Parts: sequence; C-alpha cells; structure tokens
Amino acid sequence: MRLSRMGAFYPTRLSFMRKLIRRLSREQAVVSRPVWEIDADGYGRAVYSVPLGGDVYSLVAFSTPLAPEHRSDRVIAEAWDTTYVLYDGVPTSRDLDRLAKNVPRQEAGRFARTELVLCRANKSVRLFEHVVERLSHGRQPDAETIRRIGYLLRTTAVYGNGKFGIADRSRIEMRPALRGAFQAEMLAVWLVRGFTHDLVEHIARERGGSHAVPLQAAVKRHIGVGNATGLGMAPFLISHPTLLHNWMLERETALAMVRAERRAAPETIDRFRTLLGRAGQHLGEWTTNDAIQASRIHDVRQELKDAAALATSAWLAEPFPWNRLVTHAERWSLECQELLVALILEPHGHLIDDIAQHWSNAQTPQIAPGTTLRQLNRHIAQQFAWALAIDFEAPEASHYFWYVSEDKQEPRLGDRRNEAGADQEMPLDVARQIQALAQALKTSDPDETTATFLIRRPDLRYVVRRVQTAVRHPYSEVQDNLISADCRPIDLLRCKLAQFGASKFDPKSDRWTRITLFQGAPTFDTIQGSDADDWCFPILDQGYETVTQ
Repeated sequence: MRLSRMGAFYPTRLSFMRKLIRRLSREQAVVSRPVWEIDADGYGRAVYSVPLGGDVYSLVAFSTPLAPEHRSDRVIAEAWDTTYVLYDGVPTSRDLDRLAKNVPRQEAGRFARTELVLCRANKSVRLFEHVVERLSHGRQPDAETIRRIGYLLRTTAVYGNGKFGIADRSRIEMRPALRGAFQAEMLAVWLVRGFTHDLVEHIARERGGSHAVPLQAAVKRHIGVGNATGLGMAPFLISHPTLLHNWMLERETALAMVRAERRAAPETIDRFRTLLGRAGQHLGEWTTNDAIQASRIHDVRQELKDAAALATSAWLAEPFPWNRLVTHAERWSLECQELLVALILEPHGHLIDDIAQHWSNAQTPQIAPGTTLRQLNRHIAQQFAWALAIDFEAPEASHYFWYVSEDKQEPRLGDRRNEAGADQEMPLDVARQIQALAQALKTSDPDETTATFLIRRPDLRYVVRRVQTAVRHPYSEVQDNLISADCRPIDLLRCKLAQFGASKFDPKSDRWTRITLFQGAPTFDTIQGSDADDWCFPILDQGYETVTQ
C-alpha cells in the first residue's frame, strides 16, 4: 500500500474491463445499431444496443462539429467532438430528441433516471484523420502510427453514480451484470470504442466511395479508447477506504492462491512463457515522453529478459514455481515485480476469476462507539505505525494541501507556504491527523469510551472512523504521506486506472496522464469468439505490417 508500488501496478485479469468482456463473451452478446443518422462528414447521432444480464443497454452517441480552439481535455471544457449517454433500455425517437438537447451539453443538461452514464470524447486529430484518409484510398493505416497513438478518440470524463442528475447507483447495483465496480462505465466506454471504429469507416466510405476499405480486424482490435486523467481522480482511493480494501484484498488473495500452487501444468507453463514474450513486445510498443516512465520501461524490458532466461520450462516444472518466481523478482524493480504479478495471474483464470465478486461492496464505515481509548491506541500502533514515523516538524512533510478549485471544479494541490487556500484543505492528510489523534489520546483516560471522547473532540471523528475501519479492512489506507513534498499523485492515478484495466500510461506530469482503454479487446464482431478473453498486453499483429507495406 505504498505509493511507489501502487504507482507500478499493471492491469490484470481481475480488472473491471476484463470482467465485463468475459460476461459479454459468456452471454454471447450481440450489439445492434438501431439508429445511424450520421452525415458524410461524420456528424449526427447513433444508437448501439446490447442485451446483458437480462436487460438491454443502449449507447446514444452524438457527433458534432468542433472548432480546433475549443478542443480541450480539461474537465471544464464546454464543447466536445462527441458526447454519449448509456441509456437503460432502448430509447424511442422522443427520447432521442430529448437527449439531443441535453447530452451534448453534458453537465449543463437535464437528465432522467434512464440515463446511467454520461461521457464525452475528443478526436485524436492526427490518428483520426490519418485513418480516414488511408481507408478512403483503399489502404490500411500506418502500423507505426497505430502503435504510437492507439486510439481514435480520447474521453475526458466518464460519469456515473448519480452525477449531474443521471441515475443513482441504487438503480442498477442489484443487477448481476452491473453489480461489480464501474461495470456500467466500462460498458459505455466499450460501446464508444465500437462507435469510433464505425465512424472512421463511414467517413472513409463517404469520402472514397468504391475505393474505400474497412479497417482490418487486427488493427481494429488494436485501436482502443484514449483517456486523459488528472488530479480529479486521485482523492477517490482515500475517500473510499473499504472499496480500496476490497480491490487490494482480492488481488492479494488471487496472488496467494497462485503462489500456493505446488505444481504448474505443462499447458500453464507454455501459456505463461508465451505471455512473457508478448509482454516484451508490448513494452516495445509502449512509448512516452515522460523521462521517469521511459526509464522504467527501459529497465523492465531488460529485467523481463532476465525473467525469461530464468523461468525456463524446466525451472517452472519444479515445485511451487510461481512462489519461487515472485520471491526471485524481489531483486528487480517494482515495475518488473508488478508486471510479473499480472503475468502470473493470467493463466489461472479457472482458479481466481470467481473471487472478483465483491468489488462493489463499499459500505460506509461506521464508528464503534463502545471501543475504549486503550483499544483505540492499540489499533493506531498496529495499523498506523507508518503514520507515526513521519516527522511533521520538517517543512517538507506538510508541503502540499489538497483543495477543490472553484474555477477548475476539480481537486488540486497547493503549496502550503506560497499559495492561499489551506483553510479549504481536503482531509487527505491522513497521517497528520493520525498523529493529532495519538497526541489527544495521551491526555485522555484509557478506559474512556470512544463515544465519550468524541463528545469532547468532535473534530477527530473522521480520523477515529478511519482507524476503526483499518482494523477491519487492513488494505483501506494508502500508507504514505499525501501532503509531503515528494508525493507523486500520479501513483494514485495509476493504481486506480490499472484496476480499470488501463494500459500504456503516458504521464504528462506527476499530476496527469494519458492512457488507453480496451486496446486489444474484442470488437462487436469478435466478442463471441473463443479468444475473447485473450487480450492482456496487446500487440499489433505482425501479419498486419506485412499487408500494409
């Protein structure tokens, strides 16, 4: 639960995207397109419907002209190339007319309980136009350009859970297909991806006529959806401690189950070694201008070669191969260790997939009022030794403060000594609050109950609740000082985005990153195939290069 490790996470087969795709494949889902009212320039509206878990969900997509100067990844933008809503059911013409007046306005629109997810996306102008132009002339896109960018549209926000008047989580939380964390949002993004494929092919046909060709299957599958994520997502892991615990517990449980396997079947060994080679190719296609991440990629590529040399078929045939490999990996970088975790879990779906059923369990932590202060002190010593060890007398220990920007409408980091606004600080200074609680307990009767103590000190209710939550949920806390000068918020972002299933992290600073979603995932016409669950560490099929040369 240290930031350095959380900031090295990779997506695994337990990620939200993988879980969704497995369900779609298992149910042999068929995506229909009942509405396609898109003009020759690619503007208009479309509807995609898919049955899932006994219900039908529809993505309603709107594509509108956007001046280049208005195209922005910022959450405070007011116009986008495309906007979407995930609709509960199949919308009527009247519904579409209502949505057409509101969805392109996003936050400024008005919505009903049938709207489950609201999102928007802008074109990756370079790749979008490149693909349209190539297809319109009967050629496939350039392989290197596809590898370097990897998406046609980049989402700038995907909202669910009652945001801006759309349906509350309670409307869908008992539906098996959407019960898991962020399943409605992931479904919306997967459908958006399919719309982007259709959109470029449509414009290419209109532009090139009989000369135009569709995207080849290999490149279509390799094109995902981009996303730009900043500080707005970072506080989530702190404000949802039980949810964080559940995600980490399932991950660690799965890893423990695999490490406990005494023998590896020959087919499992073969599968692992195949994936090891694929991961190496994937790293070769992962580009970034961020110096820190580029250095990590360089190092892990070499370490992965060392892992491949070590983990031969014979070596893996010895007892407890996965435990030995994880133990051996401790000499390598965190980035390599976490990549190997993802690789080790991958061939063991039969063993671990069913444990990912409690991710949506995010009950609100409650204070246990009868706990004595003696017990509370013991809990602090057991669960928060890391927080007590921080020296807050040092200026760098409380360098930053988190706040919500009134102008930008999203969380931000301020310099405590040089910027105003510390009086509006968000409660992400957990370690500092733990020390304040520990200090207050020193002058209190150890036999006093927590309830009596909090009558005197109501300002400490928040941190008392966190302490008591951590006793029952040991993975609920990020065990680092989130206001220190060396805090890297991007580590929080990568942790959560890896849980989504995101790949190819491309940091633009230590506070925001671009990522790719659903790259390599099945498309609408391959979701029923036997390889629907085989898309970890995606690479562009080598046969595609031969065709395009």
